[in-house]
Amino acid sequence: MPGPRAATGRRAATRARHGADARLHWWALALPALAFGLLLLLLAGSAEAHAATGEATGLLHVTQQLLRAVG
Repeated sequence: MPGPRAATGRRAATRARHGADARLHWWALALPALAFGLLLLLLAGSAEAHAATGEATGLLHVTQQLLRAVG
């Protein structure tokens, strides 16, 4: 009766014949690309940064509108 090493050897041989399973889910590529894009936008927008003057920024306005719509 073959031992546990024989089964592992057969699996490795089967994988070697058929190649590695290299398929990715769509989100495995989309999420890092989205994160990179958002970080790039943050860096690009920081060149226009200025001191707070008491008036709300565009992001704050959007956040307030979302909170009003949800709440």
